[in-house]
Amino acid sequence: MKLNNEMGVDSMSWESQYPDALRQKVSAVDKEIAGRLSEIDAQALDNQAKVLQAFKDQHVSESNFAGTNGYGNDDEGRDTLEAVYAEVFHTEAALVRPQFVSGTHAIGVALLGNLRPKDQLLYLTGEPYDTLQQVVGMAGNGNGSLKEFGIGFDFVPLKEDGSVDFELAKTKINKDTKMVVIQRSRGYDVRESFTVAQIKKMIDFVKAINKDIIIFVDNSYGEFSEREEPTDVGADLMAGSLIKNPGGGLAQTGAYIAGRADLVENASYRMTVPGIGTDEGATNDQLRWMFQGFFEAPHVVAQAIKGAIYEAALLAKQGLQVSPTWDEARTDLIQTITFGNPDDMVKFAGEIQHNSPVDSFVTPVPDEMAGYEDKVVMAAGTFVQGASIEFSADGPIRPPYILYLQGGLTYEHIKIAITNAVNETFYQHQ
Repeated sequence: MKLNNEMGVDSMSWESQYPDALRQKVSAVDKEIAGRLSEIDAQALDNQAKVLQAFKDQHVSESNFAGTNGYGNDDEGRDTLEAVYAEVFHTEAALVRPQFVSGTHAIGVALLGNLRPKDQLLYLTGEPYDTLQQVVGMAGNGNGSLKEFGIGFDFVPLKEDGSVDFELAKTKINKDTKMVVIQRSRGYDVRESFTVAQIKKMIDFVKAINKDIIIFVDNSYGEFSEREEPTDVGADLMAGSLIKNPGGGLAQTGAYIAGRADLVENASYRMTVPGIGTDEGATNDQLRWMFQGFFEAPHVVAQAIKGAIYEAALLAKQGLQVSPTWDEARTDLIQTITFGNPDDMVKFAGEIQHNSPVDSFVTPVPDEMAGYEDKVVMAAGTFVQGASIEFSADGPIRPPYILYLQGGLTYEHIKIAITNAVNETFYQHQ
């Protein structure tokens, strides 16, 4: 039976609604980025093979999805999930728990669990992003921060080009430096995110000065965006959120810490208490989503990165400043657009919200947000609240007024949504 317009089926292609000028740009972008998209598909295959092998090696079974309640003692599914993470990330141990409320929480636990009074923490990649500034004691009232516990903190300002100032870092690393932190993603900053190859250079630099310094990598937004992870190139510890890359859009909460067994154990005592550590923590009905999300993560991350490449190419053709550009190396999910003024930034965020599957009828308004010094606009029509593995856009309302796009469960959704946003913003009111 033939389906056609007479039967109420619209046979026109999705882009037919756009003016000729935009359709031509979309067609040109498709041709321009085709080779890069194929490269991302090949990378996803390699990462998927690695994850599948870990599931097989750790004998993941249906019984692992049941979860526990109460204290969460003898949770075989939880233990198996953590073994899967450890194998994929090539670490001795992993702590993967729904009790973590965010990636910032997991990072804070890792820091507070492994640092003691008079120890020195050094950020090698400039200032930490907003929410972590309160953890280290740079902002906020200091309650519960590293500073309150007598743990020293310093950072190495980045050079003007966004690279690490190794010469300055040499002067800041001293006998009390217990841990050096590398922030992989740019956060709410204008600098580029750091690739795994660049992170390896940083790790080698620190270890050459003192091999006993703990190297911790904030891996948020980075998992599966390359073939290797920071722990493959010498990081002692790393952490990230499950409602970002490793949750694959299915995990409903939680975060992970992975690395050396002693460092993960120390972190577990801060997550719970000494004497309990990893032994307790109910998983309730979360394990199925955490397992399945991690299994699907290589594919979902690849979809998001392909979408970011499309965003960069199309928005550049509209004359906007973007970072990274479509043909630059990718090491995380984040794509930035610089607007230069708050009105255009907020308007574009609204168009992203209006092209979301959830709450598309809502218009985002800049507002205060816990952990941030400036008002933040956030377009996030997501199935999981705040999940940046899903297509979203946000940014602090401060010069130079940069909107940060991230995530996307399918390339198709990202492509349609961003093209609709460009259409509404640049073509409908000319």
